[in-house]
Parts: sequence; structure tokens; C-alpha cells
Amino acid sequence: MGNPPAVTTSFIGRSGELDLTERALDEHRLVTLTGPGGIGKSRLALHVADRIAARYAGGVCWADLSHLHGDASLTTAVCDAVGLLDHSRRRPVEALSEWLADQRLLLVLDCCERVLTACRDLVERLLAAAPGLSVLATSREPLDVAGEYAVDVPPLATGSDAQRLFRERAALTAPARRLDAPGAAAAVVEICRHLEGIPLAVELAAARLRESEAEELLELLGSRLDTLVDDTTWPRRHRALRTTVGWSHELCTPLERLLWARLSVFHGGIRLTDAQVVCSGGPLTTDEVARGLERLAAQSVLQRDGAGYRMLDTLREYGAMWLRELAEDGVLADRHAVHFADVADQSHRGWLSTRQLARYRRMDESHTDLSAALDHLLVASPALALRMAGQAGLFWSCCGHLHQARSYLERVLALHPGGGRDRTRALWALGVTLTLQGDHGTASEVGEECARSAREDADAESILSAAHTVSFNHLMAGRPQAALAVSDGALRELPVEPAAAPSVLRCRVIRLFALTALGRLDEAYEDAVGLQLISLEYGDRWARGYADHQLALIHMMHGRPQDAEAHARAMLASKHQLRDSLGIALALDLLAGAIAAQGDGVGAARTLGTGQTFWRMVGHPHRGTPELGAIRDRWELLAREAAGHSAYETAYDRALKDTAEHGLAHALRPERHQA
Repeated sequence: MGNPPAVTTSFIGRSGELDLTERALDEHRLVTLTGPGGIGKSRLALHVADRIAARYAGGVCWADLSHLHGDASLTTAVCDAVGLLDHSRRRPVEALSEWLADQRLLLVLDCCERVLTACRDLVERLLAAAPGLSVLATSREPLDVAGEYAVDVPPLATGSDAQRLFRERAALTAPARRLDAPGAAAAVVEICRHLEGIPLAVELAAARLRESEAEELLELLGSRLDTLVDDTTWPRRHRALRTTVGWSHELCTPLERLLWARLSVFHGGIRLTDAQVVCSGGPLTTDEVARGLERLAAQSVLQRDGAGYRMLDTLREYGAMWLRELAEDGVLADRHAVHFADVADQSHRGWLSTRQLARYRRMDESHTDLSAALDHLLVASPALALRMAGQAGLFWSCCGHLHQARSYLERVLALHPGGGRDRTRALWALGVTLTLQGDHGTASEVGEECARSAREDADAESILSAAHTVSFNHLMAGRPQAALAVSDGALRELPVEPAAAPSVLRCRVIRLFALTALGRLDEAYEDAVGLQLISLEYGDRWARGYADHQLALIHMMHGRPQDAEAHARAMLASKHQLRDSLGIALALDLLAGAIAAQGDGVGAARTLGTGQTFWRMVGHPHRGTPELGAIRDRWELLAREAAGHSAYETAYDRALKDTAEHGLAHALRPERHQA
């Protein structure tokens, strides 16, 4: 779920705007904070949301839209923000409308100006579909939606709040500077007046106290402003910010200015290693990039974000303008795209390794830049786009980006009607995606095409990948015998090559599930134990989680609920680490059954309620393979009998009203409910 950004600095002033916005949200379901870049809309929204979060049972969901590079990614960003990882064939906006229909929450849409028209359309649909939804938006102009209440965010009061902001930021960036002397104090007053109380401008100026006394700063700024007296191309409020950003840019060294421009190609967070690959070249060495990032952060051009950095949208736009002036925009876009294609390649090649968890997190956290890279490559290098989309397939399906995965895979495959291993891999990824969405007919057609392409490739990895996507579709469509025939046939006929090891593991997972579904429990148990050993050898978590699922199921069928609980918890922990919501939902159902079988009906009811929340999130049509339905019904009946109908309903409803994160945290704790 989209959490508000972490804030490490104080919030100053704005008491009137806070009260006005809070009152507006009492009376209006859409409130938009408007004003130019750098005026403090996002910080104001953050503090309003924090003050009123308790009013909303579903909490506050924050969608940062500043990184979006097109309208198509808006709905996906909002789905991510509200925790919806829909696996169904529905259009994302339909799934989102249904997900929000019975919730009471506050959705914050930050930086709507990036996709203003798409925001307008989406907000209208969501407000109509979800009566408990309120939206707080920030934008450089109103959304122009019926019922919208716009709050124009003014600058800080230059005589008090702006000076306090300047002094507090100066204490952080230049603690040795003394601003209490009469000359310095007077200079601070004039600096804030010149900057018209625009927060970003004030923060950029305060960062300059590292190099200059306050009096020197005022003189530099004054001469800079004098050159803009006759400039009528910008509204007056914008000119002070434009001046300060340009002035900060001029005061940077040439290498820092070059780095600022090149960093503008990033759409999300900026890692040091990514910046060194994308931005180095010419006079910028990799060491200079590392030093430059630190210096730009010290000057408030970049914001620290965990171990990496982020750039405010206003400053990114300025950097992009200079990148175009330098005629490097095309070169840097190519370099950015090729680099993130390499990130996908490395993650794909290293999937079956002790770094598997790190690969998943890397792909998930880089999703915005990976998508931007794919959009660029679809035009600039379709062949590389084909390879990249196929390599990202399993990661996207696990992390819940199914709609985007399907869209990209269908687009790249349409550009490449021929054969080849990259096309086979893309067909495999598309088949998996379609199956997870419950589109079994189309998945069957894609699987057949994948199998034909694999036979032309004539290598083990391609053939096993095709067997995986075909058998997976059989399994999820309720045809375990066919799933077993395809997966087991491929595993028996092909030699195990190192390059094909990931596909071997995936096919073994399908064979294991098929054996259990067919009631061949002794064979399934042996397969599951073997799969665990292989997974431990490689450091794999993905397949090991599914081996734990089947071991838990087999133990339940043999009347060993304590053993089943241990394996269900192990699967839950693995899938939680991988952020695999489908796997989490499957594990919660199993855990609930094991808890119920040990007589804790209330604990089982709570776990089933959390599981239902995750099933709603993924929107899976069968809640796993079809045969699990009857088993799940038996577990629910067992839990009701153990708890009593009233206690069961109370615990189940309480879990449904809880957040997914809190419910999962409770399920991961091994303690028992006491009646």
C-alpha cells in the first residue's frame, strides 16, 4: 500500500491552510491544493493527511504521480497505492472501482499536473463508484471535477514563517553560520522577502550558506533578481522560484550542473550504482558522480531517500531543460533504457541464486524506471524490448504488475512475429500472466505458440519454459492430469543443463501440485522434500515456498496440523519477503486450516479474514487451484465449530476491517488466541 513519504525536516507555519483544508474535506470529497511548483503543496497534503487519518477506517493511501511518464501508468500507480494487485481480466479501473466501493479511505494524489486529464477522468469514476472515498489532490491547476474544492496554497509569510524555515534549514546545512548578528539577521529578512516566501526557494538559498555569509548571499540574490525586473514571461509568483533554481544551478560547479541535467532521465528513486552507469561519461567519472550526488544533496537539489536519492519534480524539469540544451536528451534516454534492460537481464540470469530475494526487490523498486525504459525501447530498439519484457515476466507476475506485464508483452510480441529464444521467453511470460488472470482460453493459444517456438529453438530452457506455461494453465484450469503429463514429460525427456535450472524448478512445482491434486500424496511428499533440498542448495525462496505449501497440505490430509502449521508459516514468511500476494493468500488459507484443526477457531477466523483481504487484492477467480475450494470450505466449517458462530463472525469481520499489512503482521506471529 502506498505510504506517505518519510519526512525528516520540520513543518513550519500553514496553520490557516491546514485548518481550511481539513474543514474542506469535511464537506467535499475532492479537495485540490493548487499552486506553482515548490510552493509546498505536497508537504501541506502530508500534514493534513496525518492530522485526519483517524477519520478513515481504511487509512490514508498516498500515490506519488511525479514519476509518471504517461497516462497509461496512472491507474497502475493508484492500484499500487491502495494495495490492489489485481490478477483478473478486468480493466484496471474496473477492478479499482470495485476494490474501493465499500471502503472509507483518503486517497492522496500528489503531482496531478503530470497526467491532469487522466486524473480528472479517473477521479470522477472513483468518486462515483466509492461513496466512502475522499481524494486530496495536489496540482498546479484544479482537476476541474464536479464538486471539487480548490485551495490555493500561498507562499509562507515572509516576515515570520519564511524566516523560521530559512533559519531551521540553515542550522542543518551550515550549523557554523551565526545568523543572530544584526547584519546577518537583516540579510535573512531581505532574502526571505526577495524569495517571496516560496519554500523551495528558501530551502535552496539556505543550502548556500555553506559557501557564503548571509550578507553575501543577499547581494548575490539581489543582483540575480535585478536582471528579471522586465521579464513578463512568467507569472510573478513563479519568477522568484525560477530565479532561485537558476541561481542555484549557476552556483553549482560545471560537473554538478552536468550531473543535475543527466539525473533528470530517472523517473523514480536514484541509486548510486544506477547513476554511475547512466550519468558518467565525458568529464563525469564514476567517482565524480558519487561526489556530485552528495554535493547536490547538500545543496537541496536532491533529497536523500534511504540509501538513495530523489529529485523534486520542479528540479527535474529544470534539469531536463538543460539536458535538451546540451543535446544529450536522446543519448541519456538511450543509456537509461539500456541500463535498465541490463538490470532486468541480470535479475533474470540470477533468479536462481542466494540473491533471489534481492533481485525481486530490485525489480519491484525499479518498476517505474523499468517501465520507462520499455516504453523507450519499444520505439528505439524493439528487439531489446522483447528480451527485456520476457525477462521481467516472472518478477512482474509475482509482484502483482499483471496488467502492465500483459500490455508490454503483447506489444513486443506484435512487433516480432518471427521466432527466436527471446520470443519464446516472452510467450512463456505472457502465458503465465494470462493464466494468473484466469484467461485460460487465450493462455492455451499462447502456450501452443510458445511450444512451437520452443521446438524451433531446440534448447532445453525454451522447451521447459513452454512446458511450464502450458502445464501451469492446465493446473489452474482444473486439469491436473494434463498438467502432470506435460510437466513430467518435459522433465523426464530433457537433460538438466545449468542454464535450464530455473525452468526445471518451475516445472517441478507444477508436477508437485498436480500430484497432490490427483491424490498421489506419497509421491507428492517425496517430490516436495526433494524440491526443498534443491531450493536450499540454490538459495531459492520462490519454489521453496510452494514446496512448503504442498507439505502443509499433505500434513493436513494426514491429520498432522502442527506440522502443517510449521510449513504454512514458512511459506507465509517466504512469500511475504518476496511480496508475492498470491502466495501470501494461499499460505493464509493453509495456516487457518492448521490453526482450526488444533481447536483455535477464533485464531483461524482471523487468519481467514486476512486471507480474504489478500484474495480481494489479487482478485483471483478460483482462490488458487480449483480443487482447493472444497478443502477451504471444510477448514472454515471446522473453525466455526471450534469458535462458535458468533465468535467466528466477530473475529472474521474484525480481520476484514483491518489493514492487510496489520493482519499479515498478526498472522506472522506464532502466538495463539486465548478464548
